[in-house]
Amino acid sequence: MIPQLFVEKIDLGDGRSITIETGRLAKQADGSVVVRIGKTVILGTVVSARKASPGIDFLPLTVDYREKFAAAGRFPGGFFKREARPSDSEVLTMRLVDRVLRPLFPSDYHAEVQVMIQLMSHDDDVMPDALAGLAASAALALSDIPFETLISEARVGRIDGKFIINPSRAQLELSDIDMMIGASRDSIAMVEGEMKEISEKEMVEAIKFAHEHIKVQIDAQERLASAFGKKEVRTYETEKSDEAIYAKVKAAAYDKIYAIASKGSAKHERSAAFEAVKEEVKALFTAEELAENGDLVGKYFYKTNKEAVRNVTLDLGTRLDGRKTTEIRPIWCEVDYLPSVHGSALFTRGETQALATATLGTSREANQIDSPSEQGEEKFYLHYNFPPFSTGEARPLRGTSRREVGHGNLAQRALKNMIPADCPYTIRVVSEVLESNGSSSMATVCAGTLSLMDAGIQMIRPVSGIAMGLITDGDRFAVLSDILGDEDHLGDMDFKVTGTSEGITACQMDIKIDGLKYEIMEQALAQARDGRLHILGKLLETLSQPNGDVKVHAPKIIMRTIPGAYIGALIGPGGKVIQELQKATGTTIVINEVDEQGVVEILGTDPDGIAKVLAKIDSIIFKPQMGEAYEVKVIKMLDFGAVVEYTDAPGNEVLLHVSELAWERTENVSDVVKMGDVFQVKYLGVDPKTRKEKVSRKALLPRPPREENKIVPKGE
Repeated sequence: MIPQLFVEKIDLGDGRSITIETGRLAKQADGSVVVRIGKTVILGTVVSARKASPGIDFLPLTVDYREKFAAAGRFPGGFFKREARPSDSEVLTMRLVDRVLRPLFPSDYHAEVQVMIQLMSHDDDVMPDALAGLAASAALALSDIPFETLISEARVGRIDGKFIINPSRAQLELSDIDMMIGASRDSIAMVEGEMKEISEKEMVEAIKFAHEHIKVQIDAQERLASAFGKKEVRTYETEKSDEAIYAKVKAAAYDKIYAIASKGSAKHERSAAFEAVKEEVKALFTAEELAENGDLVGKYFYKTNKEAVRNVTLDLGTRLDGRKTTEIRPIWCEVDYLPSVHGSALFTRGETQALATATLGTSREANQIDSPSEQGEEKFYLHYNFPPFSTGEARPLRGTSRREVGHGNLAQRALKNMIPADCPYTIRVVSEVLESNGSSSMATVCAGTLSLMDAGIQMIRPVSGIAMGLITDGDRFAVLSDILGDEDHLGDMDFKVTGTSEGITACQMDIKIDGLKYEIMEQALAQARDGRLHILGKLLETLSQPNGDVKVHAPKIIMRTIPGAYIGALIGPGGKVIQELQKATGTTIVINEVDEQGVVEILGTDPDGIAKVLAKIDSIIFKPQMGEAYEVKVIKMLDFGAVVEYTDAPGNEVLLHVSELAWERTENVSDVVKMGDVFQVKYLGVDPKTRKEKVSRKALLPRPPREENKIVPKGE
């Protein structure tokens, strides 16, 4: 017997609709849904352990998003022909969902939670990552797992001034906004995206537009849960608590922490001072009390620390390092720091430092994207590395983290639209974070801008970035410019925004409280604009404009377009011509066929080598014109003529027949021309009889006058 299917529909208002269904698939999960739009089918499931593991004092949440190649009727690449580690795009989708869900579980819920979202069928007109948050929340809505409020996510685009919800990839190509928004019915929780220099007002309008659609999606989830039969929320073992211990810790620590936070100090000095207070608090308890409740002492000290630090900012308008709320830390920059790379820059802001390099290459170095939902390549890409020494730590190295993927993607999106469309290079920027105390991703944007300018990339406009924070107690609030790492952990919002002098290019926002007013968001954006323009000024003090050319040791790239019919001649049999040419000239040559034309990229550091390649191309595609004169050189002597080579197109040979050498009858070719002789010939086209090209020397020589007939007297 087929189980009953429960379905709810979401009308997107433009002829498209999303359906959420449950009741047939994955019924042993705590909650499962199937989300459909067009031919796209996504399965979302959630399972949570019944008990928390001993000693766990956090939420072990795993959000996993995978795209099955079968969904697009394709085979996976690689030797084993099966899906392996997640791609960067899958990791980014996991982060989008995780950042919205994680704050909405009860703070004392520590049982393991696993949210799995799988693309089972793909539609080229649907971008599935915009549906992942809806699938995750709908699965939670049907489960008995404790969860504070339902959410959903939506992508916003804008074409010709009109906002579009969940646009297709083709529509995004025409859009000046690509933003993903996650929200509950009452509050925005997450914003991330890229823009083509839009204003702060336009960004808020886009967020509001998405929020209205998200509310409709939450309504559908509630209807589905009601029809299916909402489960009673499971009971779980809550964290132990002891108000007497909390009171004792707060009484002993609050004033001391407040005093330390008020005087302003550097990260390590401040951390040492806080640690000393913590040791004093622990000394108030016996060894037996600490053995039994040491975890509570630590938790309550953190709670007291957070309250005291936040109140310093709200009461005094100052911050942990002594700055005012709008003040940016000291900045210094340096370009051309690494002598052998194509472009480099060092950016230091306070206790955060990033060293960025730019590397230039041909289209062969483009980053290939091959996933079920997207195929293509990136000619500009950015990688971000965050080693443990940047925070003074020693910890295991386990490959690229999700955080590194996410931060690198944000910086890439911030910069990519400022690379000119006609830039011939493939560009890779790598940011090495060397110190970190507050927004290394924004330091990466700044260092990346300078490294590109140092490399001679003619950016449309330079980009800077800033991380903003928020502290509020409900009645009072303070928006913080250029936040520290501690302010990120203790604050209510982490808001990163990048842009040029003309507008915003990318953003990433995580809000940790409910009910954030749009007025506060607008103030944060305005304050962020002032901050990033200040930082932009510091960048331009270091390098006011891109270098006029690439560095001497960096490769120069020259583009040539040739008729498609000549591609084979340039490559040669088995690649012989192009390989020998690259070896002889010290260049890299890449040929791509575009619209039946050959687009040739010549990359090299030696101008003479590049010139030789261009000469070879000219030689190969050389086509003489009827009636035109060309200079030739004799390269071979024959009984019936001479083989000549066009001097402007070495390698292009043609037979100069003996009959075309001179107007007079020529018995021996060597009587008129010799090996190595250089002279002009006229191109006569293709001989209809021999079907071979024909040239003439005599056609350019003055024709001798005809001899008149003489009358010869008899006898003479």
